[in-house]
Amino acid sequence: MKRILLPAGGAILATGLLAAGLAGTAQASGDVASDALAKTQAQAEETLNFWTKSNNAALTQAVAFNPDSLEVEKISRGGGYSADTKPGSSVPIGEEKKVAVKSQNVNLPKTIGKVFFEGRDGKLYYCSGTSVQSQYRNLVATAGHCVYDIAGNDEVVSRWVFVPGYYQGKTPYGVYVGKQAFTHYDFDVYEDFDRDYAFATVYNGIGGSLRQPTKVDRKTYDAYQGEKFTKDVTVSEDEYKKGKLDPATTDYYDVDPGSAEEATGPDFPGAVVDRREVTGAVYNGAGVGQGNGKRFGEPVVENVTYNDWFAYIKKQKPSWQPGQPLPTPTAAYPATVGGDGRTNATLTHYYVQRWFKPGKAVRFVRLEFFTVSAALKDVGRLGDNVGGQGVAWNQAAGKVVRTFGYPYGPNPDGSKPYTGVTPKWCYGKTASKVVKIPARKVEEQQSLKCAVTAGYDGGPWLANYSNAKRLGYVTGVTSLIVDVDGNKRYDTITSAIFDGETAAIYKAAAASWSGKLVK
Repeated sequence: MKRILLPAGGAILATGLLAAGLAGTAQASGDVASDALAKTQAQAEETLNFWTKSNNAALTQAVAFNPDSLEVEKISRGGGYSADTKPGSSVPIGEEKKVAVKSQNVNLPKTIGKVFFEGRDGKLYYCSGTSVQSQYRNLVATAGHCVYDIAGNDEVVSRWVFVPGYYQGKTPYGVYVGKQAFTHYDFDVYEDFDRDYAFATVYNGIGGSLRQPTKVDRKTYDAYQGEKFTKDVTVSEDEYKKGKLDPATTDYYDVDPGSAEEATGPDFPGAVVDRREVTGAVYNGAGVGQGNGKRFGEPVVENVTYNDWFAYIKKQKPSWQPGQPLPTPTAAYPATVGGDGRTNATLTHYYVQRWFKPGKAVRFVRLEFFTVSAALKDVGRLGDNVGGQGVAWNQAAGKVVRTFGYPYGPNPDGSKPYTGVTPKWCYGKTASKVVKIPARKVEEQQSLKCAVTAGYDGGPWLANYSNAKRLGYVTGVTSLIVDVDGNKRYDTITSAIFDGETAAIYKAAAASWSGKLVK
């Protein structure tokens, strides 16, 4: 493999295997570079909230990561690949002591999903990825450019999460917030696409009701600064009248349909009359007879308790104190208050006519208040929930692999053969010779005939894949998408070659703990 040398005087931070959770600039040990994806638990929780609020709205808005520079048309073939160390592998989760079984069926692996993140341009994107074997069952393999912002030098992308089995806003196994990303030092610093892979540790998954509405009183609702909403509940007129007296914070009001097609007069066939409460001044100024705004019967005097009497006055004028003149009725609270509240406490109601077409009438409503917060539930470790593929390095060229991912982007001719909704796969032997891609300064990558588009990036290349068990060994992840024959349709994908240096990076990531977001 090619090596990029440090400039004179340059140095690599010799920190040993990195503890998960380090923040700040990239850290390195030999070929291993590591950056924090979520530097603090608060940042991780903000990331989770960003993607899951409003019923996972942000997840559904993300599009396939499709920078022009990652889809190329010209490649050339080099010599055969030379392994830098002996071949090696790490077995899939659950297969540590089992013998492989052959199967003829083609089944999608449970471990694959979408990697979501926010780009430097503020837009929302996704790539593909897979869960892989690790000590703490918390590791995702994907492309380096799906973790590191190649437009922002050594910066990682923002708000990185992995959602296995993602389907149209659904997160069947939970959402896994990234904690730490591991990649090759040459990719982290020099954007060397011969090292376009990354391993990211994730916190335990979050599932359950991610955005949980809670019914609250008006005072709590008004004070709440987060997501909130109200809901109308139709009630009887009796409940409406009692609610108007309620000193608590629930609001009652009446809804006047009022539109031209609903309101009418008494001469309309089948018209129905309802009543609307108004102030005494409006009632006394209204005419007598039939028609909208005319009086509806005589005033109704209601005897009430002192508490109800006092509460209604406070609704009309919150600053009112005993001994002051009784307040003037308002449109919202039109009843006329009478008596002193002790020996005599009355509310006089005045009504006018409202005529409607059949089936239309004033509706009495109770307003309910809700705040929305995260009712978070820890669903456990990624590998425990979906399993994890094995990882293999220094494998011979020309091996049969199955690749998986979520293609969505367009071909160069503008056609869009894929929706990105469901994962797709390709099958075949990798090319016997490495590819060179001058546009990305690629000198050694493996390649496979596969007609997919953007969104497939980061998806796993699985050798020795068992269709029955849905498990195999990751020997690469999709890096570049290429139109080899020049017909303006992509027909080939490439991957960095997993070698001994990849193994060192993988092992560092696989030994890193991440933990929980929900205690």
